[in-house]
Amino acid sequence: MRKTLLLLAACGTMISTASAQLMKKKNDFTRADTLRGMLTPLRTCYDINYYHLDVKFNIDQKFISGSNLFKFTATVDFTKLQFDLYDNLKVEKVTYKGKEVPFAREFNAVYVTFPKAIKKGNKDEFTVYYSGNPTIAKNAPWDGGVVFTADSLGKPWVATACQGAGASIWWPNKDHQADEVDSMLISISVPKGLKDVSNGRLRKVTQLKDGYTRFDWAVKNPINNYDVAANIGDYANWTDSYAGEKGKLDLSFWVLSYNLAKAKVHFAEDVKPMLKAFEHWFGPYPFYEDSYKLVETPHLGMEHQSAVAYGNKYKKGYLGGDMSGTGYGTKWDYIIVHESGHEWFGNNITSKDIADMWIHESFTTYSEGIYTESRWGKQAGQEYIHGQRTGISNDGPIVGPYDVNKEGSGDMYPKGANVLNMIRTIINDDEKWRGILRGLGKTFYHKTVTYDEVTKYISEQAGIDLSTVFEQYLKHGNLPMLELVDVRGKIYARWIAETPRFAMPVRIRVKGGEYKMVNVNKRLSPLTLDGATKDNVEVDTFNYYIGVLQE
Repeated sequence: MRKTLLLLAACGTMISTASAQLMKKKNDFTRADTLRGMLTPLRTCYDINYYHLDVKFNIDQKFISGSNLFKFTATVDFTKLQFDLYDNLKVEKVTYKGKEVPFAREFNAVYVTFPKAIKKGNKDEFTVYYSGNPTIAKNAPWDGGVVFTADSLGKPWVATACQGAGASIWWPNKDHQADEVDSMLISISVPKGLKDVSNGRLRKVTQLKDGYTRFDWAVKNPINNYDVAANIGDYANWTDSYAGEKGKLDLSFWVLSYNLAKAKVHFAEDVKPMLKAFEHWFGPYPFYEDSYKLVETPHLGMEHQSAVAYGNKYKKGYLGGDMSGTGYGTKWDYIIVHESGHEWFGNNITSKDIADMWIHESFTTYSEGIYTESRWGKQAGQEYIHGQRTGISNDGPIVGPYDVNKEGSGDMYPKGANVLNMIRTIINDDEKWRGILRGLGKTFYHKTVTYDEVTKYISEQAGIDLSTVFEQYLKHGNLPMLELVDVRGKIYARWIAETPRFAMPVRIRVKGGEYKMVNVNKRLSPLTLDGATKDNVEVDTFNYYIGVLQE
């Protein structure tokens, strides 16, 4: 048993170290982090109903100017609220009922004071006018801001990408994922000869007197702030349609004019097969009213709702590579599949706090395996997910700290996908699993959600208490260890894990036999598997992402 004792001691050390590191990280957060990440009374006092964002891009000066109309419903009586805008951008004025009202700034938070109380239940509005040189993204989409560049013919090419950094890096809004605006109008003015492509459907194009052209895009569905996008360039467009579960889904593709021919061929290979697979497993595409668009961008890609950003240079895989190492990842375009998968997980279902970004990324990474399965069979899909384990570091919790706009470990991508495949294995009923995935999209349709809501729903629909499974894999960095001990020829089993009362059924077999689902918890108990010995017992570590310790 010496190995076990050493392992337990090591686990205790790791837990203590992780706790110390977490305490240190918590102490490192600032007032600015809290203002950005917390739902304070100055934010919860109003519910956003509608935005009209109207912005002019002076590309030569890398300068933007414009306004945003906030229409809202008061949730309580109040005289003061908070909206957000990065402090390198100037708030020119805030108007309410035709008059300017006072405002104050603290870091990237802006506080507006109204002349008299706005009563609970009342619908009201105000407008923010602003201008400045927005943050330039140095390596979009991983760092937020605006990309100012040129295409290969030297024509301007501009795009926004702001997940994590927040939409307030380029436009004023209530910058918190918990409150999605119900609908909005996006008006982007660009130098004549260029086009803007934003979310939703193009409502109107207006030639302005100052040599600019304004493009008005109407979004009918709720949308999270970081998805709102401007894409400016010398674009060519073609359209198509897909016969989906809710009828005709309009497809629209916007690419640089000189890429039109190859884009038509390349996009045709994955877009409709992807939509077919995802509608089958996840339910109808969530934004039929706003269409599905794919837009070529100077950055790699982003899940901009109904205007998916594409920058994979018309290559299969992830910039030509395969993160699974199986070969399946080079059979399809990663950006088309992954970023479109976010239409279901991230855009339809959005986490209230960025700490739960795993809800976006774990399910969407899992969707890559689903797409692979839809094309090459279940085994191929599972091999693809399993192959992604090489990218897992187990460096910390996948769930981040709440209220400070901080994500958890990047393991939310490959580890999260492996956890979902493992849960599918535990449920052992693919139709039930498919029903759970579709049920998530239906139950939380166009909603913002929490960790508890998602994990409880899966447990309830599975009929299995998976709460400790989610807790161990999402809130701790270490893997659970399945300990198998030979006591006078009889095999005993237990889990070693940080989560109290951790329990998870696991597939075990005698070599050459069929796998059997065996219930195991943290108490060392006889293994209920006839004929098992220390020499012939096998654990399904292909579908289970666990450690195994045999004594």
